[in-house]
Amino acid sequence: MKKKIFGRKFKRDIDERKALFKGLLTSLVIEERIQTTEHKAKAIKARADKLVTKAKKGGTNIADQMRKHLRSDAIDKLLNDIAPRFINRQGGYTRILRTIRRVADNAQMAIMEWTEARDTSRIVQFPKISKSSKLKIKNKKEDVVDAVIVVEEKVKVKNKTLKKENNIKSSSVKKGDNK
Repeated sequence: MKKKIFGRKFKRDIDERKALFKGLLTSLVIEERIQTTEHKAKAIKARADKLVTKAKKGGTNIADQMRKHLRSDAIDKLLNDIAPRFINRQGGYTRILRTIRRVADNAQMAIMEWTEARDTSRIVQFPKISKSSKLKIKNKKEDVVDAVIVVEEKVKVKNKTLKKENNIKSSSVKKGDNK
């Protein structure tokens, strides 16, 4: 019985595994969101959190320590852009969201991303409703109704073309029946 075995092997030797994790961590830092299998995301989650913790603490040779986990372009982004976002946070810097299963081998896919988003445009903020802003909301509802009407007109056009095709097919069948 093997004891004291820790971590996921992924059917790779040690060098291949290190290269895989380095590539995944670098992609996570640069793109800030990656799609991978759930097991790979869980394998690098702890490493990503530890890298952010080291970057937050800072130090004289922090870039040298990160060089074995990240490529050089990702180190700069982590130190200058990502770590300052988590100054007031004690942990839990990444999140893993499960998605659909991969068609080829039925592997569970997941999206891994930072919990603090870089741009706030992705975060939906609802305005506070006051008495003066009710008129603005009513105007927005009218715009939505106009959009729905436009969509319904497009559907009607598609139905008309389908009816014309059906008439053509039915006329050819009738001609065949008469012969």
